[in-house]
Amino acid sequence: MNEQPLRVDDDELRGLLDGQWAHVRERARDVLQGEDFAPVTGLSMEDHRALTTERLGKLAQTGMQTYGFPEEVGGSGDVGASVVAFEMLVPDLSLMVKMGVQWGLFGGAISALGTERHHREYLPGVMSLDLPGCFAMTETGHGSDVQNLRTTATYDPKTEEFVVHTPDESARKDYIGNAARDGRAAVVFAQLHSAGIDHGVHALMVPIRNEDGAAAPGVTIEDCGHKAGLNGVDNGRLWFDQVRVPRTDLLNRYGDVGPDGAYTSSIESKNRRFFTMLGTLIRGRISVAGGAGSAAKAALSIAVRYGDTRRQFTRPGPEGEPEREVRILDYLAHQRKLLPALARTYALHFAQEELVTRLHELHGAEERDEHAQRELESRAAGLKAMATWHAGDTIQTCREACGGAGYISENRIPQLKADSDIFTTFEGDNTVLLQQLTKGLLTNFQDAFGDLDQLGLARFMASKMFETAIERTAAVPLIDRLIAAAPGRGGSTSLYNRGWQIELLEDREKHVVEGLAARLRRARKDGADAFEVFNHAQDHVLRAGRVHMERVVLEAFVAGIDRCGDTSTAKLLNRLCDLYVMSVVEEDRAWFLEHERLSTARAKAVTAAVNELCQGLRPYAVQLVDAFGLRDEWLAAPIALGREHDRQGDTVPERGRV
Repeated sequence: MNEQPLRVDDDELRGLLDGQWAHVRERARDVLQGEDFAPVTGLSMEDHRALTTERLGKLAQTGMQTYGFPEEVGGSGDVGASVVAFEMLVPDLSLMVKMGVQWGLFGGAISALGTERHHREYLPGVMSLDLPGCFAMTETGHGSDVQNLRTTATYDPKTEEFVVHTPDESARKDYIGNAARDGRAAVVFAQLHSAGIDHGVHALMVPIRNEDGAAAPGVTIEDCGHKAGLNGVDNGRLWFDQVRVPRTDLLNRYGDVGPDGAYTSSIESKNRRFFTMLGTLIRGRISVAGGAGSAAKAALSIAVRYGDTRRQFTRPGPEGEPEREVRILDYLAHQRKLLPALARTYALHFAQEELVTRLHELHGAEERDEHAQRELESRAAGLKAMATWHAGDTIQTCREACGGAGYISENRIPQLKADSDIFTTFEGDNTVLLQQLTKGLLTNFQDAFGDLDQLGLARFMASKMFETAIERTAAVPLIDRLIAAAPGRGGSTSLYNRGWQIELLEDREKHVVEGLAARLRRARKDGADAFEVFNHAQDHVLRAGRVHMERVVLEAFVAGIDRCGDTSTAKLLNRLCDLYVMSVVEEDRAWFLEHERLSTARAKAVTAAVNELCQGLRPYAVQLVDAFGLRDEWLAAPIALGREHDRQGDTVPERGRV
């Protein structure tokens, strides 16, 4: 490795990470200051909820909540900006989630599923907080399986009303944000019945509280109570007992009921209609991936800064000089804890930006591109799963890396862990999401529109022959050039050759997905039960989703580096990208060895490369976390803000060499 120190351009690095919506990130840094938005600990549940609601009102005064709403009702029409604004609320994850409920889920559903009349009637109040609301989709008995929700909305032509009803306990709406305390209306997802026909899941506006705060007639509200985290968000349960709402409160962009009960829709297929409606709500899932990334960045910022000043154990000094305790980040074991996680966080950041950009482009397109929309939904499912699992693992690693200090509430990491843990299961359970992603990897599956249930999927798979194809996701010409320039897969190829790295992960993905397709074909020929075929292959299905996303994330990282305008900064990022790839390969050494993609000597060289990269990147670790642009008051952790430095009279280490 080159021993010359790199003169990294901090502004270039920050600008690269801030990306297309840098103005939104800078606006957040300017606005989210002082006691109004500072992290808090130790509040009672009621006090925390009250504070979060108060903060939401102050956030509404900044105008940041208008980004994602239509211009016709006072919004900015900038969907990408709305996702980035959500990501930036890292000082208070309860506020982040409550913002997401009010303006992302509740307001977003009205925007996506309603028509112009609904927009005019409801969205100004949603943006101003005059109409606080809920997104009532999940039921006690049905979370991931939205298509089989049991709440009903039955049309009564005599009164031109829908009758919304909870038929049994499993159909109660559960874990609903804003329901326990603040919400006055809810977008309720229910099975729509009209003229004796079930038209599938649709959404309706339903009042849940009167002006005085009491539950509306026929509505029962229950508090979910204290949670492991996010106790500033008032999650509750809702029951509906023959609650009547006007016919016009059906959010009817994709399906409508006339006064006489006649149902009409521009999408004839019930299955296709359902998944089209669900696909319009993908922004929430993408936002959660970004929010998880922010939580991981905050934890790493705290742990890396602490590791850069905290000393433990001595090393001999030059003769005649006193011994000095060693900074814990100088230990390879500590570097191995934090730096691969930092590399993956950077990689996921670029993948997230690419996903938000695609969401923004498709939202603004004049015509709906079905293939592109399905691809976006699959990618969002995979990235949400990978980003939220990564956040959980990284925050736990950071907790351990900070020792006892990382367990103290004032140092923020315990709260980050508690608040972000639920990210792995809301907006889609990660295991289910990876299965959804893998379905799209099997060519020809997209011929059958929609995300079939498991039994339907198994039958579909058992009746088809499959081929697989690797589809590029970012900077296609660049990726192709890198692979073309790679010298091959031989043992003499440098581990740091980017084309070789991309080809290695592509080869693994192709092998795993083709193996899955072959496994399903064999089961079909053997006459096995269709459901059992899919059920027995779930380990393979999940693995296919993971390896696909690791390759996609690498491509996004490579594309991000290509946008860097400073040579030294790009060189540092290339080394960080090397660490991402080598750590991914090291984690899966068994597969690469079993399938003879790496020799034993080559596998050992990968571990040596991880060590070498960690040691070379160590001097830049603080600079790399500072580039996230998280204000010190957002971190609010004494161990990240100089307490250890002050205690030891230490000096800040010089930037090092790569």
